[in-house]
Amino acid sequence: MIVETVGALAIGLAVAWLALRWLPHRLPDPRLVGPTGAAGGLLGAFVTHTALGGAQPLVILGGALVMAVALLSLLVRPAGRRPVRRTARPA
Repeated sequence: MIVETVGALAIGLAVAWLALRWLPHRLPDPRLVGPTGAAGGLLGAFVTHTALGGAQPLVILGGALVMAVALLSLLVRPAGRRPVRRTARPA
């Protein structure tokens, strides 16, 4: 169980690092991306372990990978858009 946890954490951090390497302009602050990937890996491992049991460690790590990618995909911003700046209007 410890190996699954460490493996899921490593998978989540690796996915976050790859996302920061490939899409740095479309992701928010790296201080948010890293923990999101790690949390996604751990959450995916937990859900997969709960659903399938602990007899299949490769499947559990696969679930960690899927969940980490899914959570990080929620952070990706559309390409070509700039943040909208709103100015205060006089009353």
